[in-house]
Amino acid sequence: MAKKEIDSELEKELTEEKSEQKEEEIREIIIEKKSGFNYLEVILIMIITLIIGGFVGSTVTNFTKKHTSDTKSGIETNQYKEFIDTYNDIKKNYYEEIDEDALLDAGIKGMLEFLGDKYSVYMDQEETDEFNEQVEGKYQGVGVEIIQNEDQTVEIYRVFEDSPAEKAGLKAGDIIKKIGTEDVTEKTSAEISDMIRGSKEKKVTITVLREEEEKEFTLEKESVDIESVTTKTFEKEKKKIGYIAISIFASNTEEQFEKKLKALEKEGIDGLIIDVRGNSGGYLNSVTDISSMFLEKGKVIYQLDTKGIIEQIRDQSKEKRTYPVAVLINKGSASASEILAAALHESYGAYLVGTSTYGKGTVQRAYELKSGATVKYTIQKWLTPDGNWINETGLTPTHEEELNVQYYVDPKDENDNQLQRALDEISK
Repeated sequence: MAKKEIDSELEKELTEEKSEQKEEEIREIIIEKKSGFNYLEVILIMIITLIIGGFVGSTVTNFTKKHTSDTKSGIETNQYKEFIDTYNDIKKNYYEEIDEDALLDAGIKGMLEFLGDKYSVYMDQEETDEFNEQVEGKYQGVGVEIIQNEDQTVEIYRVFEDSPAEKAGLKAGDIIKKIGTEDVTEKTSAEISDMIRGSKEKKVTITVLREEEEKEFTLEKESVDIESVTTKTFEKEKKKIGYIAISIFASNTEEQFEKKLKALEKEGIDGLIIDVRGNSGGYLNSVTDISSMFLEKGKVIYQLDTKGIIEQIRDQSKEKRTYPVAVLINKGSASASEILAAALHESYGAYLVGTSTYGKGTVQRAYELKSGATVKYTIQKWLTPDGNWINETGLTPTHEEELNVQYYVDPKDENDNQLQRALDEISK
């Protein structure tokens, strides 16, 4: 693959651009997920919002009579009768036809926007599908990651383990030429990805160029685990140091992490580096389980602050480690990544190497509506084991190390001075 020539000015721009992109990403911690809101529950959320403050010019629709008499929640009918009366009046008297689903969406969005919390959001069905794919760590496809080269060819960059692509024999470095019978040499990587994943056909035929020879593979799409954990080892001062990078805390990340950690330990590692740079978060139970693999039973992993009531979440497992650990962090490390870094630093004694983290100290709950959309809103603060709330400040590294700009130009381990600093500390 050709390398881009980047002068010093472009290097600076690249660094700033990457930093800005990380700032814009939504950081997630999901503590609970529930499917199938009925409309009574939607009304109840609206009432909860009204208790916090007033109502923002949106309303809801599509309530049925059976919901108006339901008092399981402890909320009496007359407490939300105004909503139903408003709905009925609009439906009866508004001068144009009303899209009831769109009106309901507007009502939910209005509630969440009123909260003034950038982490409390409404996601439509398409956004929900993308969100679920990311945090569940699975998608329907063939199991390849593709990139577009400078010469506009689209190349298979990575083949996922145990995926249809791996089983069929596709390899990293293969250049994609056709999808089915259609030539895709003029298409972008995004367009090719959509052709593979968006097709309603169960099977897909991919023709690739490998060492000047065209090869055709027919694959059957299935649920593919997205690899969120990668590993390697380093030798430093006659010590073997394990390295694990976590890209997101998805629902299957803990299983991947445990499997790969034990594989490293079988190799006889003397220490471990955990890399959560650029990891914007994920499921709370995933990071809890991973942290528990290292701490002594009874040690605090984090604390939850629910309207002033503090609950300490402690390690309940018998599993623990004693070797030295360093966690690589940066401005892109957020929420669940910060929980892991704080737990390992304050309750295990791990080094924190890199730059200060993002600073997201809140927990969200996600509810999936029957329509396929999702509402997500903040329910708690989380605190470090020592009781610190790092919201908007982040974690400060024990070993401050700005990433060398040369790494952006030539991203190899030798140019990763943050990694090299962690290796130095672990090998002492």
